[in-house]
Amino acid sequence: MKPLSAMPVAIRAEIRGVFTDIDDTITTEGRLPAAAYAALERLSDAGLVVVPITGRPAGWCDMVARFWPVAGVVGENGAFYFSYDHAKRRMVRRFMLDATERAEGRKRLERVAQQVLADVPGAAVASDQLYRESDLAIDFCEDVPALPQDAVDRIVSVFHEAGAIAKVSSIHVNGWFGSYDKLSMTRLFAEEILGLDLERNKDRFVYCGDSPNDAPMFRFFPNACGVANVQDFVGRIDALPAYISDSRGGAGFVEIANMILDARSADLSTQPRLSVHIQH
Repeated sequence: MKPLSAMPVAIRAEIRGVFTDIDDTITTEGRLPAAAYAALERLSDAGLVVVPITGRPAGWCDMVARFWPVAGVVGENGAFYFSYDHAKRRMVRRFMLDATERAEGRKRLERVAQQVLADVPGAAVASDQLYRESDLAIDFCEDVPALPQDAVDRIVSVFHEAGAIAKVSSIHVNGWFGSYDKLSMTRLFAEEILGLDLERNKDRFVYCGDSPNDAPMFRFFPNACGVANVQDFVGRIDALPAYISDSRGGAGFVEIANMILDARSADLSTQPRLSVHIQH
């Protein structure tokens, strides 16, 4: 991982959008700093597309899509995207699985939850589970005392033994039935809401993240940036970002936003600009 300053200014100036994780990427110690939220707003006001890509639940994501300065949100690690059309006062909702598949998945995940709680003392069903549509979140350090790594590994194993996918974030192990992740739904969001082929335009976007469930995004985006706490997962993450901030959490996200905005103001690039229009 290289320092943010190593990203060429011409590349920074051509960035047209920011996809970002939420927990421990724009938040710090469970709080959303004013400076990090202001950075989201400054990016949006400058004309960049801003889209949180999170493991957080549908209920939370509805609020994010409505009230934050964002073009939409991908939630539950790729289970859906929401994008609010302010002109029509209408929420666009796109799920990877239909309602019947989601209901069946929740029933199967109830059994997984029982097994995790029996096998892993100290683990808990996450406090935001009530607001989830598609996955099960097991808390290993958000509202419970932090569990050791072998306990986290056992939680992952229980999901796998049940035939579920499991991803580790900075606070939860999230599991679900279905072949999707953050990247697959981000591709659909780009195609259906932004009207873009993300494969052809991935160098015009930055992804910001911090933990193992961000690995598909780190691998895909050549200009992916990690906040400094991504170093906590070195050796336990399948792919690392190309660049890394000096600061952890929200302060690191502010560094990344400033890097993009400063270069955009200078605009030293001679490449044709990518035009992005939200399609509802």
